[in-house]
Amino acid sequence: MKKLPDNLHLDTLAVHVAAAKSQFGENSEALFLTSGYVQPDAETAARRFAGDEEGYTYSRLGNPTVTSLELRLAALEGAEAAIATSTGMSAILLMCMGLLKSGDHVICSHSMFGSTIKLIGTEFAKFGVQCSFVSQTNVIEWKEAIRPNTRLLFAETPTNPLTDVCDIRALADIAHNAGALLAVDNCFCTPALQKPIQLGADLIVHSGTKHLDGQGRVMAGALCGTQKLMDEVLLPVMRSAGMTLSPFNAWVVLKGLETLGIRMEAQSERALQMARWLESQSQVARVYYPGLQSHAQHELAMAQQSGKGGAVLSFEVRAASPEEARRRAFHVLDSVNTMALCTNLGDVKSLVSHPASTSHGRLTEAQRKLAGIGQGLIRLSVGLEHVDDLKADLARCLASIS
Repeated sequence: MKKLPDNLHLDTLAVHVAAAKSQFGENSEALFLTSGYVQPDAETAARRFAGDEEGYTYSRLGNPTVTSLELRLAALEGAEAAIATSTGMSAILLMCMGLLKSGDHVICSHSMFGSTIKLIGTEFAKFGVQCSFVSQTNVIEWKEAIRPNTRLLFAETPTNPLTDVCDIRALADIAHNAGALLAVDNCFCTPALQKPIQLGADLIVHSGTKHLDGQGRVMAGALCGTQKLMDEVLLPVMRSAGMTLSPFNAWVVLKGLETLGIRMEAQSERALQMARWLESQSQVARVYYPGLQSHAQHELAMAQQSGKGGAVLSFEVRAASPEEARRRAFHVLDSVNTMALCTNLGDVKSLVSHPASTSHGRLTEAQRKLAGIGQGLIRLSVGLEHVDDLKADLARCLASIS
């Protein structure tokens, strides 16, 4: 296999980085659907299982198709290595199990994804892991939350669903000065728009289910970071706990990565047009999108996100009370035709959802209030449909609100 030149652009890496071809010289990466691997002899098998020799032994521990995905995603993120997992949440679980123990302290923002808040704030609390939740955008709060036992700062930027943006470089400095690590959930931007490692982050978290696949077909997740962190801290947990990505799902996401750059470019442009249009609608109280100049962290977002706002935005329907807001939001969601009511995001099909009753539905009302999740909030993941058709769909829904 020829060695790729150095300093290739993301679009080129996305179609060429992979594990070595098989003896058949396939052009499209092979899909290895096998749970086990025949060993040439007992001594070789012993060395491979002991980790003294490279080689595949069992697909919970490694698979050539999964390896191709890991190599490609690491290259796109500018990381030394990656570990693919079964879902985005299993990637977060792996990270926490590998890095944290009873008595350790984590800092997250109030605006994290609802399941992440539950996992770290509730489930890991059972095992003695302490967690402080702070304002996503207030660097001073992050700094003041540091304790002697702080081991991890975990940020999601932009956040789901309000698209709050944090200063990655500032949080990296805070973490490193305290002897902690900074992990960044890069789900909304992907490496096509944002590379947190270049800004000082130690770990990148991905839900491959979203933009990396891009067509809503499979579940997947991943962690990216240094080779040492992957090999010595996270991989041993992965092998024992088995948050393993299936070879088929890895192959699907591998193919999705080939079009990541052009999809994110096109969907970001459509999302910006939709956000600007929604700001002009009388039935809409507020639009949340980093690409808008009205966004509180617009300048920071444009600097961190390659000048793009991403493909996801949220908006609040205008209402006089939370009850009316929920009723009106449900009316809009029930009335869409071109779009679909679906809690996934990052699809080439445009999707709408109601965060307060779905992705953040398991949180308490107090937690939702801290996160800014109101009953009138609608999240829109913009796909690849013609933007005029998307506007017409929402215009009809908004106009019919009574």
